[in-house]
Amino acid sequence: MVRPPNPRPLAPLFLLLLLPLPLPLGAADPLPIEGRLVNSCIQARRKCQADPVCSAAYHHLNSCTSSISTPSPTQELLVPEDCREAAKHLRNSSLMSCTCHRRMKNQVACLDIYWTVHLARSLGDYELDVSPYEDTVTRKPWKMNLSKLNMLKPDSDLCLKFAMLCTLNDKCDRLRKAYGEACSGSRCQRHTCLHQLRAFFEKASEPHAQGLLLCPCAPADQGCGQRRRNTIAPSCALPSGAPNCLELQSLCVADPLCRSRLVDFQTHCHPLDILGTCATEQSRCLRAYMGLIGTAMTPNFVSNVNISVALSCTCRGSGNRQEECEQLEESFSHNSCLMEAIAAKMRFHSQLFSQDWADSTFSVMERQNKNPALMPQPWVPSLFSCTLTLILLLSLW
Repeated sequence: MVRPPNPRPLAPLFLLLLLPLPLPLGAADPLPIEGRLVNSCIQARRKCQADPVCSAAYHHLNSCTSSISTPSPTQELLVPEDCREAAKHLRNSSLMSCTCHRRMKNQVACLDIYWTVHLARSLGDYELDVSPYEDTVTRKPWKMNLSKLNMLKPDSDLCLKFAMLCTLNDKCDRLRKAYGEACSGSRCQRHTCLHQLRAFFEKASEPHAQGLLLCPCAPADQGCGQRRRNTIAPSCALPSGAPNCLELQSLCVADPLCRSRLVDFQTHCHPLDILGTCATEQSRCLRAYMGLIGTAMTPNFVSNVNISVALSCTCRGSGNRQEECEQLEESFSHNSCLMEAIAAKMRFHSQLFSQDWADSTFSVMERQNKNPALMPQPWVPSLFSCTLTLILLLSLW
């Protein structure tokens, strides 16, 4: 009996071609690129203007938003029927999912569009207040040159050292001098001061801005603590006296930029439960907190000896809205997510200066409270490619 010939062994190269290609876990949901908007509200409005129905509905809704006052959380939104009808025509528009970016050139115009369309969102099954800012992730290493800090005394506090690092950086120094001049006692015009403060925290690099604002101080070092509190020029930037917190909030909500920053803070620094579980990672919370500086809701450190922060307002005279006022005030002064984020950043800043200064320039990648879902994932074979390879191999035997 003639034995059938053995099947020809597969060539090694052919076997290699059959091996599954490694695909990243979660490859279908890539991380957004910083500074790149998937659907800018300005781009979405251009698309809408090309459609006569969408364009007419948007302009009608724009006139509606100017006549409808923004209610408090305890009040119901009263919308005329014609405005509801205009909102319905935008339900399938890309305007409904558009976003903005803190550092974009036309940020105010973008936010105006976002809050105009917000009325259409609030009439459907949408969350009433969602941050208009695209949720970006920054993974750039921090590069610091500490060589010139040797001119300072060895026992200089870290707030002084971070101030020197800003001075040595042309852009940081220029922006800091601009708000320093606008906020100085003799020239203080609060509106101009707040504008320059916003410019600093939007345009200066994040490491320099956070270093100035969140520099760690020894508990007994009142000079360091005072330097940290004075970073935002509180004598000019903060309101004289103590206005009611709800009045401050109403003033903020009437301004699209301030409203956006407040909602962004509430989105990223909000504890989800009584256990203090935080909504997002600490870097987002800090970015949202710093975004409030230079607005009507500018917070600051309470004293020179601790890291507690608060708004410059009071809940006296709130009447039957006392509880609502206290919740707003405590979202800053008793916010565990915010306090943990500030404390973690200050620990990180302390570690920066524990490095060996002989290596005058070093790069550090911060790793704090990262959301596992956002971290780079290991490469694993896809289930489909594994199954296909197995079937092909079995069929050849």
